[in-house]
Amino acid sequence: MEVEETSEPRTSWFSGSGETHSICDHAGKKRKQDSTTEAVARILEQDENEEADGEMMSDLVNDSEEPSNKRVKPVVKSNSLTGVITPVKTPALKRISQSISRSISFRTEARPLPSTPLRARTKASSFPRRRSSQCWSDTVESHDLTAKEIKRQEVIYELTQGERQLIDDLSLVKKVYYEPMLKLDIMTESELGQIFGTLDSLIPLHQDLLSRLERLRGSEKTVGEVGTTLMDWFPCLDAYVTYCCNQVGAKALLDQKKQEKRVEQFLRLCQESSFSRKLDLWNFLDLPRSRLVKYPLLLREIQKCTPPEHPDEDTLPEALELIQSIVAEVNKKTGEAECQFYRRGLVYLEESQRLPEIQQSRFLYCHGELKNNKGQRLHVFLFELALVLTRPGEDREGAQVFQVYRQPLPNALINLEEIPDGEAAGGGSFRGAFTGGNDKVKNCFRVSSRGRSKAHPYSLQANDSFSKQQWITCLRQAIVQSRDRTSHTSQSQLPPQADPDLYHIAELSLSSDTEMADHTSR
Repeated sequence: MEVEETSEPRTSWFSGSGETHSICDHAGKKRKQDSTTEAVARILEQDENEEADGEMMSDLVNDSEEPSNKRVKPVVKSNSLTGVITPVKTPALKRISQSISRSISFRTEARPLPSTPLRARTKASSFPRRRSSQCWSDTVESHDLTAKEIKRQEVIYELTQGERQLIDDLSLVKKVYYEPMLKLDIMTESELGQIFGTLDSLIPLHQDLLSRLERLRGSEKTVGEVGTTLMDWFPCLDAYVTYCCNQVGAKALLDQKKQEKRVEQFLRLCQESSFSRKLDLWNFLDLPRSRLVKYPLLLREIQKCTPPEHPDEDTLPEALELIQSIVAEVNKKTGEAECQFYRRGLVYLEESQRLPEIQQSRFLYCHGELKNNKGQRLHVFLFELALVLTRPGEDREGAQVFQVYRQPLPNALINLEEIPDGEAAGGGSFRGAFTGGNDKVKNCFRVSSRGRSKAHPYSLQANDSFSKQQWITCLRQAIVQSRDRTSHTSQSQLPPQADPDLYHIAELSLSSDTEMADHTSR
């Protein structure tokens, strides 16, 4: 799980312009900023004055450059924290920030442009507009290392720089987002505590690792043994369990507060400023999680470049195993927290909808938007033991809730049928909702229950073929694992004197998708 970025059906692309000091209407006339904007500007200016004094901007080109989020070139893309691919485009909950830059060329007449005087700044911003792309080899004048040894130093340097940049970003979040919003009473202290969680406690944790790594650098700016240092430090990452488990609720509350004008205006002003590098607040809050899942990737790269007989040859595998176990534990606890959060948000219209399988589920395979055969948009949750179709809504306080639609299906009783693209929508079962007036359907599948009379078959349509395949993959996995769990439970409840030859009966429920489709057609 780098600053990874995902999106939902209503895709949000994070983009922004350069630093803005005034707001203009459609006629191009400046209008006065409101009190919130002025107060934010004063706080940001105060922060800059405290950090740097007496510096001048001598290069107009550098002053007008677009902010960049370019970091030290990564070793490899990191995976999502949950380890489960959400079948439809999801909000930025796990997840990844992207920016689109557009270049527009204008044809002008061949006449000289008026000279623009250099604008001197007496106070320089304390937050860099650009991220350094410097590599380890750029920091040394000469060396006699082999290509493999150079690669090893580059990866260790990337690890070190990544820590430094994360510390800078977390400090920026505290100074530019948390403290101003608290001072300006844009959010209450309780709301800010829910959104930012234990982020403040992560800063000294990473400062500790950075200082350890810097002490390892020798006179020639090379690092020898690094495995023992990482082994000693990795247990500190247990603090990520609390932070990552809080992120599900934090994202939901932040999205809710963005509907308020003052919050939206403050966050937009910050995103348009140069220090944000066109990233929004959630991208910054998600940085620790994406940093966590990158440690195993960096360690593997260091291990690949470590020569035989090196002191790290024995310690790096142990460190890799340790960090993988920590990431797995954080992943597990985060999945449980996500499952509990969405379970609490379910609103049942009938008592019969409260299946015990929903309450017994410990994690979510996936969730996202699908259409039913009436063209209605539903938010579907595939819990560990049950499939729940819902209609999104809001409660009286504006928090998002999910009204349960029809009867949920226990995963162990689901029949799954894939509907091939182009199949005729005969019998009026799709009512034209999937076809748009045509006779063919696309990206559809059907789920039904084998034993519950109140549970009718549901024909569902994904946004695209990729989403459809992800849903089908997750459903197959959930069905098999639920039936396997039911099989083991049934076997454990058999009396001791039961004939062992009868134990194979439980396995009959593990039918293939083809057999399920044949059963449905019959």
